Amino acid sequence: MPYLLRRLGFYIVAAWVAITFNFFIPRAMPGNAVQGIMAKFPSLTPAASAALTAMLGVGKGGSIWHQYVTYLNNVLHLNFGVDVSSFPASVSSILGAAIPWTLILIGSATVIAFVLGTGLGILSGWRYGGTLDRVLPGLMFLQAIPYFFVALLLVDLLATHGHILPASQGYTPGIFTPGWTWGFISNAVEHSILPALTIVLTSIAGWMLQMRNVMITTIGDDYVIAAQAKGLSSRRVVVTYAARNAILPQLQGFGLALGAVVSGALVMELVFSYPGIGLLLYNSVTSNDYPMMQAVFLVITFTVLLANMIVDTVIVFVDPRARAKEAS
Repeated sequence: MPYLLRRLGFYIVAAWVAITFNFFIPRAMPGNAVQGIMAKFPSLTPAASAALTAMLGVGKGGSIWHQYVTYLNNVLHLNFGVDVSSFPASVSSILGAAIPWTLILIGSATVIAFVLGTGLGILSGWRYGGTLDRVLPGLMFLQAIPYFFVALLLVDLLATHGHILPASQGYTPGIFTPGWTWGFISNAVEHSILPALTIVLTSIAGWMLQMRNVMITTIGDDYVIAAQAKGLSSRRVVVTYAARNAILPQLQGFGLALGAVVSGALVMELVFSYPGIGLLLYNSVTSNDYPMMQAVFLVITFTVLLANMIVDTVIVFVDPRARAKEAS
């Protein structure tokens, strides 16, 4: 418990630092949210500009310290202000509509790539020099290709020319309305196949290579050799002795990779016009939408911190050495 409490304290401090940087960095950029709104609605009066300045908390609407304290209070209440691009809609409502798309698509694809890559890495490391080792360079080639290029190739082959899958968007607008109906869900799944396939193809090799290399090192350790000498089955040696210890670095890497789940594969969402967090972040940056930028950055940061905290907790229960450290 002391170890986990220390880690929790670290993540709390890291969250506070992230919130502080998240507040100051956008304000160091040229322009502000009020100027963005006034540019879109030139008929607004100076009185409206003053009201927007006070409401959004930018410009000369108060001291920087007052803005910072107000911002901390709003973050605690999950109040991220008004969105500039979709004024007067709230940031929370727009963010809440985009997060499920990214979590379901990119989260599922990342988990699939992790599970497949880890499983193939275990087999490849246990039987290194075999068929899987000969397949690995081809998978590494796919990972070395720029992410957006793989996406464009899949769109060209399977959508533009093949007419097998839809090329863009999360669903077919005008025909289906978002909701928990079978028609919409099946249409959304059909639209998600191409971006999910892009994620799996470009990331599975990394998980496989990392797991393979750690497995090769692990199977030479004394406890694995002793387990084999006892006459235990290969399956038990692989799962209980070798893979269980070799997977620990893999879990730590997975915690970091989960940060990309919420941030979204930005390029992928742009290529497929997918209505997720990545596309939302791009639009907010290009329109100087400070409230939306801050909210998206915080969601990304908190996701990374939460994922790593969960991984730390899992490792304590999986790794006997971590449990011994936690007890000390």
